[in-house]
This record gives sequence, C-alpha cells and structure tokens, in this order.
Amino acid sequence: MYRLLASLIFFTRLPFWRIANVPKKYYEQVVPLWPVVGWLTGGIMALVFWLAQMIMPLSLAVIAALISRILITGALHEDGFADFFDGFGGGTTRERTLEIMKDSHIGTYGVLALIIYYLVMYNVIVALQTTSQNPFIFIMVDSICKFLASTIIYFLPYARKEEEAKNKLIYTQVPLHEKLASFAAGILPIVMFCPNDFFLPLLAGIAGATITCVLLFLKMKTQINGYTGDCCGATFILAEVVCYIMILQTHPQPLP
Repeated sequence: MYRLLASLIFFTRLPFWRIANVPKKYYEQVVPLWPVVGWLTGGIMALVFWLAQMIMPLSLAVIAALISRILITGALHEDGFADFFDGFGGGTTRERTLEIMKDSHIGTYGVLALIIYYLVMYNVIVALQTTSQNPFIFIMVDSICKFLASTIIYFLPYARKEEEAKNKLIYTQVPLHEKLASFAAGILPIVMFCPNDFFLPLLAGIAGATITCVLLFLKMKTQINGYTGDCCGATFILAEVVCYIMILQTHPQPLP
C-alpha cells in the first residue's frame, strides 16, 4: 500500500500525500509501479478527451487531454525531457552533461525539444483520433510506455551519487516477480481496451517505442555511463511520441 501511495505522490501532483506520511524507502521502489500510475494519468486524459469532444472541436479536445496530464503530473516528465536535451545537446563530457541536466534553468535545446514534441504529439493524435475516435488509446499508450521507460533501472546504473540527485534518492532494484508484475501492469489496459482491428498498429507502436528505449539506453551508457531521473522522463516522452507515430502510420485509414 505504501509503495503504491509513494508512486502516486511521486509521479503526480494530486494530494495523495494527505493520506499518509510515506517513509523514504518506499520512494526508492516507485519505478516498477510507474505503469500503474499510467492507468490514472492516461485514464484522466481519456476522460477529458471524451468529455471535451462532445462540446468542442476534436483538435481542442486533444489539447485539453494533453493539458490535463501536465496539470496532473506538474510537467514532471516534460521537465526531465527538456533537461535531458539540454544536457545531452550541450554537454561534451560526462561531467558537463550531468552538470547541465542538474541546472534548473532551461536552455535552447530543451525549449526546441518541447516545442517539437508538442507539435508532433498534437498533430499525430488529432490525425489518429480523426480516424479511430478511441479515447482508450491514451490509457494503453501511457501505461505501456511507462513500463518500457521504467526498465531503464534494470539495464543502467544511476549516474550520480545519492547526495547529488535532485530528489536525494536512488531507485532500488526489484526481484523478478515484481518486474513481471510491472510488465503485467503495462499491458493490462491493452488486454482490456484494445479492439481487434487496433492490435497490429498498437503492436507496431510498441515495437517502435521499444527500439527507441534501446537506442536511448545505449546513448546514455556511452555519454554518462548510467541514467538520471531526467533520463527516465525523457525516455517515456520519446517512447510515447514514437509509439503514437507508428500507430498512425500502420493504422488502417477510412475510405474516402
């Protein structure tokens, strides 16, 4: 119970902290439960989109869905995404890359990355929802991409010392059965909500997101010999946008 509560507190800005005072050790084990948080964030995006498209154009409904997750998470993933591009774009050494990512100011690379990300996400989701009108896609993509991003702690060491970390903690490894449970949490929305004609496009999206994660892990290994919290956020964001692009490219288009 404490671990789930720690995950909800850590990955969202909703007032779950009012329920109980969670000890620090539980925050060190939140990453495997990240896909479960995806049920909440993706679910709220789906609900907001479904309600908004009843009273406004589809394009505005998509914007409302994207804004809803920013509000829920406090732009946690976007912040890491921007810091990642600032660090990996401007850093020429391991030390300089880590130093830039720790800086609270945003740079040119981070600004450009966020602009391009939201331009792509908006246009891809509008195009996809125009053809499919499936709000559950938000839950499915959010959860599976959070699972894929969470595997970063299984393949890479933490790149900083604990006292140098932004949140002053290092995520701990978990046993195999918890890794399997995390995987199950990532695919459960797909099992529940994926229609038959959407399965192959979604599978293509997952394949694209998986390849993206592998390439990012290799880049992190080469440049900083590990990962940081910003790397986790960037991995999720990039895996998600590639997943949506692949779904759109492989999804059957309606006849004119």
